[in-house]
Amino acid sequence: MIVVPVKEGENIERALKKFKRKFEKTGVVRELRDRQAYIKPSDRRREEIKKAIYIQKLQEEED
Repeated sequence: MIVVPVKEGENIERALKKFKRKFEKTGVVRELRDRQAYIKPSDRRREEIKKAIYIQKLQEEED
């Protein structure tokens, strides 16, 4: 459970921003999206390799 201590006189928007930041760091939304559809491990690995190749090409073009 995420707990955000709010100091007296602290703006509610600032507390909400802290909560959102903590919630994003937990990775709950990302995990939920990953679990919506099953991807075979071989397909997942293939996508990782394609992404790594793409990033490597971008870095080579930059140099």
